[in-house]
Amino acid sequence: MEFADLIARGRPRYRTATAFVEDVLREAILSGALAGGTPLRQEELAAAFDVSRMPVREALRQLEAQALVDFAPHKGAVVTEISASDAADHYAIRAALEPAALRLSLPHLTAEDLARAEGLLAEMDTEPDMSRLGDLNRRFHLVLYARAGRPRLIALVEQHLAAADRYLRFHFAALGRDKMGQHEHAALLAAASAGDAGEASRILTTHIETAARGIEAFFAAR
Repeated sequence: MEFADLIARGRPRYRTATAFVEDVLREAILSGALAGGTPLRQEELAAAFDVSRMPVREALRQLEAQALVDFAPHKGAVVTEISASDAADHYAIRAALEPAALRLSLPHLTAEDLARAEGLLAEMDTEPDMSRLGDLNRRFHLVLYARAGRPRLIALVEQHLAAADRYLRFHFAALGRDKMGQHEHAALLAAASAGDAGEASRILTTHIETAARGIEAFFAAR
């Protein structure tokens, strides 16, 4: 469906201009009606939606928090460029690095480490803000890897978990928050608490590969 058709179809459904602009832009980006790298100029969007620039500005900021929009220097807002191949590469790297870090770390995890991971897991269950949720997810994983005793490995893991925040927020926007895999997080923590490195590694690998398949299916259906 063309972008103009999405605007026309969506107009009667919303009470606020910001919600109208945000939801239509989200659908246009996720459907591919607005391709990655497309400039999102506030004046043009305000005219297209027949609203003032203020709700457009607010909608773009909310879409930025969902990793659907980037703000580039000298260019302003543009549609995020995340491709199937980029996502596949990202998840393949995570699947190689993180189970290795977990296996090294798990025998040395303390009761305090496990309690901290449990607290972060509980916070994730109730956190509504996607940016904050991504940070909690990163910290949960890093607590479980922190005792690996391999500084360079952990530095690589941290680097890719930082990048994972962007993919995670895109994942939520595309597939819904219920696809976060909290049941897998809980099972991972349970296996770590039991000291079962083999089971914990298996769960972690499955968790990452499930996320990869979800994003792959999303792009294939687009």
